[in-house]
Amino acid sequence: MSNNNLLNTKIGVLGAGQLGLMLGQEASNLCLDIHFLDKSKDFPASAISNNIHEGSFTDYDNVIAFGRDKDVLTIEIENVNTEALKQLEDEGIKIYPQARVIAIIKDKGLQKQFYDKLGLPTSPFQLFDDKASILKAIDKGWLQYPFVQKSRQFGYDGKGVVVIRSIEDNDKIFDTSSMIEELVDIDKELAVIIGRNQKGQITTFDTTEMVFNPDGNLLDYLLCPSSVSEEIKQRCKQLATEIISGLDMVGLLAVEFFLNKQGEVIINEVAPRPHNSGHHTIEANAKSQYRILLDILLGFDIKESVSKSYAAIYNILGDAAHTGNPIYQGLDKVLSLENTYVHLYNKKTTKPLRKMGHITILGDSKDVLLSKIEFIKANLKVVA
Repeated sequence: MSNNNLLNTKIGVLGAGQLGLMLGQEASNLCLDIHFLDKSKDFPASAISNNIHEGSFTDYDNVIAFGRDKDVLTIEIENVNTEALKQLEDEGIKIYPQARVIAIIKDKGLQKQFYDKLGLPTSPFQLFDDKASILKAIDKGWLQYPFVQKSRQFGYDGKGVVVIRSIEDNDKIFDTSSMIEELVDIDKELAVIIGRNQKGQITTFDTTEMVFNPDGNLLDYLLCPSSVSEEIKQRCKQLATEIISGLDMVGLLAVEFFLNKQGEVIINEVAPRPHNSGHHTIEANAKSQYRILLDILLGFDIKESVSKSYAAIYNILGDAAHTGNPIYQGLDKVLSLENTYVHLYNKKTTKPLRKMGHITILGDSKDVLLSKIEFIKANLKVVA
């Protein structure tokens, strides 16, 4: 693929959700030919593209038919048909991240085994086939409370994850193939976005600090750079580099970490795509996570994307009591704030704690960011 022939490069994306929307917005700046595969032409990316192809990214035949006329394919969600992607790779289509990488990452059990193989720090874990085998392990004393259960596949945004603290929580255990890990005594949750191209060039974004919504187990707000020490930040970047290099991965990788109360950095999990922990880079960095991904897909050199400001992300979540056509109460007050950038995701229906958009806030200090976050929380609601 020639870097001088961008307009003739046909990019395919499996998924047309909010990540596809934001990738498409970045691609539109270069007038790139970008196409999306998803179940409905009304999904979020339709706000910026007519190239939404209806079909399932988990269906072998749909993925094959969609991918065969593309120069390069990428994903906005892990739960895609990797067998179809392997076949397309065999036919000469560029797939970034590679099918074998997606196959490892989309299975949380295989992810954990990969960290073990490389000797990377992660919480101790066990794999189970179903609820009965988990209950048996508890009864035999092989598994101790408290622990975290994660479905090996199909989890996202806090779904497919449950904390089991005592026998009273046993009814919450999922009856599915699971990865069980020890509950970490968390001080902070951190993340790093890292990119790697075909030449092995690597770039990392600043370490971010994440605060989670306790009801939905998904991101409430994020601060960048994190308030942790420079040593901890460098440790996170080092581990992210070891992961993406160990996978020999081409693409964009989000790496989430726990910083425990003993000051140790522990790998939580990764996502082989753009991520909520990097949305602020659209306004806060010289190049966003989406632009870095496009540079990788197009075969460009990549280098560090310099941060221009302190930044925060606040997730716009659907009100817990409402389902229906979204009404953004107080949006006018938020839009009047300086250095505040609203991104709505073109979702036609709001649901309890559903991600409906995000707001990026830039400022000169952490206190400025937190003050605006409190203002937004007090004034903005998504109701039906």
